[in-house]
Amino acid sequence: MSAISPRPRGFPSRSIWVVLLGLALALFAAPPPAKAQEGGAIFADPSRIVAIGGSITEIVYALGEEGRLIARDSTSTYPEAALKLPDVGYMRALSPEGVLSVSPTGILALAGSGPAEAIDVLKKASVTFITVPETFNHEGILEKIRIVGKSLGADAAAEKLAASVDADLAAAEKLTANVPERKRVLFLLSVQGGKLLAAGADTAADGIIRLAGGINAVEGFSGYKQLSDEAALTARPDLVLMMDRGDDQAAAADLWNHPGLAGTPAAATKKLVLMDGGYLLGFGPRTAGAVRDLATALYGDQLRN
Repeated sequence: MSAISPRPRGFPSRSIWVVLLGLALALFAAPPPAKAQEGGAIFADPSRIVAIGGSITEIVYALGEEGRLIARDSTSTYPEAALKLPDVGYMRALSPEGVLSVSPTGILALAGSGPAEAIDVLKKASVTFITVPETFNHEGILEKIRIVGKSLGADAAAEKLAASVDADLAAAEKLTANVPERKRVLFLLSVQGGKLLAAGADTAADGIIRLAGGINAVEGFSGYKQLSDEAALTARPDLVLMMDRGDDQAAAADLWNHPGLAGTPAAATKKLVLMDGGYLLGFGPRTAGAVRDLATALYGDQLRN
């Protein structure tokens, strides 16, 4: 019989050694952990970036860092040069396979990109995923610029752009400082089928209306909601605002016959404004121009010089 030397007290058994060795090998062989990060992070390798969100792409171009972009989402239609990049899909209906197929070294995505399942997969991939927060106000635009710049290692350019946009926004907002009476604006996302889908609080539409010195004509809810005819009449809009997408033109032409709008101040003057969606709701470097255009539509010669 072989002699068995006594094991020193506290020394692990052979079975425990096997477990520890297995864990060590598993950790050694495992892929690197997910690199999903919120705004303020920096790409280790910013050479091949996918931009998700129209304003994100605009900011990258405004920073002069477009050479790092290898793909963009379908909302990224400005500047025109961005259309030459591969399109990985609509930002709220992304496919992980589609995004990863271009072999990015980083993904820069606007908050709200989705669906959640796809974003979860992308965050777990071995590619740095940085989320850029979205708030629909003056400061939110500056924050986006700084976060995008930092992620690409272009902090100095971002500060310069933020300062320029800050001054431009301040001047645009100042235009309506002394208007005698605030106009009520109803933003309609769609009027298809005679159904009025309107923007409430916490939306880009609500934010741009406020920056332009107007009042959102509907209240009491967040996001987008279908309005009843009675609610639309009660809103008493002075102006109806819609995105100029082409597909709603026929419906827009017949807008003033809608029972929910026919008796409103907007119908009396047929005050309808159509604006490009990315320009109007993007909250990026061009937003000050959108504020000016909407303020002019609202107040005309009442604007402060």
